[in-house]
Amino acid sequence: MNRLAHETSPYLLQHADNPVDWWPWSAEAFAEARRTNKPVLLSVGYSSCHWCHVMAHESFEDQGTADYLNEHFVSVKVDREERPDVDAVYMEAVQAATGHGGWPMTVFLTPDAEPFYFGTYYPPAPRHGMPSFRQVLEGVQQAWTTRREEVGEVAGKIVRDLAQREIVRQAAEAPGEQELAQALLGLTREYDPQRGGFGGAPKFPPSMVLEFLLRHHARTGAEGALQMAVDTCERMARGGIYDQLGGGFARYSVDRDWTVPHFEKMLYDNALLCRVYAHLWRATGSDLARRVALETADFLVRELRTPEGGFASALDADSDDGTGRHVEGAYYVWTPAQLRDVLGDDAGLAAQYFGVTEEGTFEHGQSVLRLPQTEGVFDAEKIASVRRRLFDARARRPAPGRDDKVVAAWNGLAVAALAETGAYFGRPDLVEAALGAADLLVRVHLDEHARLARTSKDGRVGPNAGVLEDYGDVAEGFLALASVTGEGVWLDFAGLLLDQVLVRFTDPATGALFDTASDAERLIRRPQDPTDNAAPSGWTAAAGALLGYAAHTGSEAHRVAAERALGVVKTLGPRVPRFIGWGLAVAEALLDGPREVAVVGPGPDDERTAALHRTALLGAAPGAVVACGTPDGDEFPLLAGRTLIDGAPAAYVCRGFVCDLPVTDPEALRAKLT
Repeated sequence: MNRLAHETSPYLLQHADNPVDWWPWSAEAFAEARRTNKPVLLSVGYSSCHWCHVMAHESFEDQGTADYLNEHFVSVKVDREERPDVDAVYMEAVQAATGHGGWPMTVFLTPDAEPFYFGTYYPPAPRHGMPSFRQVLEGVQQAWTTRREEVGEVAGKIVRDLAQREIVRQAAEAPGEQELAQALLGLTREYDPQRGGFGGAPKFPPSMVLEFLLRHHARTGAEGALQMAVDTCERMARGGIYDQLGGGFARYSVDRDWTVPHFEKMLYDNALLCRVYAHLWRATGSDLARRVALETADFLVRELRTPEGGFASALDADSDDGTGRHVEGAYYVWTPAQLRDVLGDDAGLAAQYFGVTEEGTFEHGQSVLRLPQTEGVFDAEKIASVRRRLFDARARRPAPGRDDKVVAAWNGLAVAALAETGAYFGRPDLVEAALGAADLLVRVHLDEHARLARTSKDGRVGPNAGVLEDYGDVAEGFLALASVTGEGVWLDFAGLLLDQVLVRFTDPATGALFDTASDAERLIRRPQDPTDNAAPSGWTAAAGALLGYAAHTGSEAHRVAAERALGVVKTLGPRVPRFIGWGLAVAEALLDGPREVAVVGPGPDDERTAALHRTALLGAAPGAVVACGTPDGDEFPLLAGRTLIDGAPAAYVCRGFVCDLPVTDPEALRAKLT
């Protein structure tokens, strides 16, 4: 066992038995490098990363490689999901030096943490023009011992270059109609009309762009925006990227047709997509959207919820194929023979319905289940029976590993998704699941100074401070929970987190946001990235939560902070709309108001109040906030001064300091929220 045996990260614990003398990222590791005059090998990955597992097996479990590392290097292993700040800083250096990046990330540092040589995966023997890992180690070691001055100069230049790099200068004001129209035009140009989605292979679920398209349609009536969202969601849901038996989405598709996924399932993807499909149903009434939203929510609760009430980070892509070998996709793929073993005479129907062929759509004659048939009639009861039997049979296969750490930001996304999905579809169990995760975040991750910890595992808080995305996404989840439950305490908790954003993450001169707090550990560069990638950036997540909180409370400070933060969306939206989708969605909310809805009634069990509350939640107005309670209740500022109308529950809709007349009829309220 090495030092990683004492860590909470499942990824680091996977390496605790390596013969490599690993250190976690720590001041002690760099002190050891200075004491022994050795360079540092920094290896960054995450638990569901396929090639991280491959490199670990080939190199870090190899005694000869480990002996060489232990003699000549101080080896530091980092879970990028626990330390996104460390990952971001060195990934920026890797991409600047090599033109690409990815995981595992392999970086060689001086004892002062300055990088001087970069790479990603290295094979155990030279392959495809790549040197072997041992060759890289020997080359770095030779340079360190014979050309130290040159190494120092390279490291110093890299750090200086990073320090001089700036994000695209943000505009002084939030985007307006023109910028959002330009962003939509840019998305239209990159749209794949035959297959849905944007760009070529590999193809990632564009969750945040879909939210922008839905909000833009709700605000402007643009049918083209809605059609792109509808078609993309349908093609993803019918493809292999979606688990046709158990619900939930894989990380991405390796092809343009959504057929073959990279099979790991991430919490953030599924939380975001659950919410997207729920919002799509809200906009269109689509039965497919309803089914996918609920199946994805059920997947989250069934397979990712931890005993403490939070949600685990991921399921691995690899699992035992029944022969003792760990193989990517083994849990999910089928052959016609396997269908016959489980289904007997119904195997032919299943093969036709799910697109299973003798040739296969994956490897070795195996197929990923899809729904390729867009025409024809299938017996719904028979298909339900087939799905149930295949699901039960699959459950007897060796399951993929689960990364059980609870990441604050991603749990915030899950809270928002489950709360809204539960409210829309009359599933109080999903709202309860959201409450359970929110309760864990408050009890375990939030300290007495309103500071968030990034992770926990088994109910034990991790050592790493929360970053901006944690504060933004958890606040977003709490705001959604406040609107759904009518419990104002969640608004209060969101306010505590967003005050931290104002004080510790915001540049007071420009309104720009940093990914780490002003008092966080000092790295070679303070990370600052406004672009949305796999999940909303901390910058845009915080902007959205700040705007929602301001709508709830009337706080000018929070609204101004949101508007200033959205200046970067004015700059980037028209140029790279695919990579600022959540920022564009927040900008839609700002242009719409956002609307503030206060529902008052005699008590929580009143059916008329519940009908108004549900109608308010189902309103598609971008970013609308909802407060529900008794007249003059003190749970929400929006309820102040609100009264019943002739003894009946009433709803008040306001935006931009102007309020409409209150209404008592759900249909009248619905008309005000379109």
